Amino acid sequence: MRTVIFVGPSISREALTKVLPEAEFRGPVERGDIDVLLREDTSPDIIGIIDGKFLHAMSISPKEILTALNRGVTILGSSSMGALRAAELDTLGMTGIGTIYQWYADGTIDADDEVAITFDPKSLRALCTPMVNFRASVNELVGQGSVTEEEGGRIVETAKAMYFPDRTHASVCEQLVFDGVESQRAEELFRLLEGSIDRKATDALLLARRVSELTAEREVVA
Repeated sequence: MRTVIFVGPSISREALTKVLPEAEFRGPVERGDIDVLLREDTSPDIIGIIDGKFLHAMSISPKEILTALNRGVTILGSSSMGALRAAELDTLGMTGIGTIYQWYADGTIDADDEVAITFDPKSLRALCTPMVNFRASVNELVGQGSVTEEEGGRIVETAKAMYFPDRTHASVCEQLVFDGVESQRAEELFRLLEGSIDRKATDALLLARRVSELTAEREVVA
């Protein structure tokens, strides 16, 4: 059973390895990567797509994923590019995992910039905060009563108005101060956002656990 996971800044490979010790991990997927896998001597049985490239390389195409699906490869997506492509192809055989996928699938979000970030190409460390994490954090904090609905709405609106590479908890809170929020409250909001949910990472772990379940089920059948 061969499993290949495309992952970058959404979650560390170390975290995924704890769930999928036998999987092969590759960097964010780009156009042509799946076609290359299909030409190898042993084609993957399962492909997990978490992260993918947007700006500096051509994005993985739906057609490339469909080719693999038609050859019997199981493909799951979550968190970032994986969630986006899964929402486009879930009726054609790709499996979407997690909240971000569901948001794309039900129309809660529809723009690429919701998951887009910049990252260090060597360390794969994220250099900004994805819009979906702002949304998830606000939902969590409002639900806890730590942030009012009005404050949550302002956080989301402020983050969305920024160009995606400029989105960080610090930059959004600085803009809130500029827009009239008291500096002490903005500092509190910053700490709350820093300590809140990382939706991309959480969804990536859900994908890994589902892949682990699929692998175990197939090994039992075999």
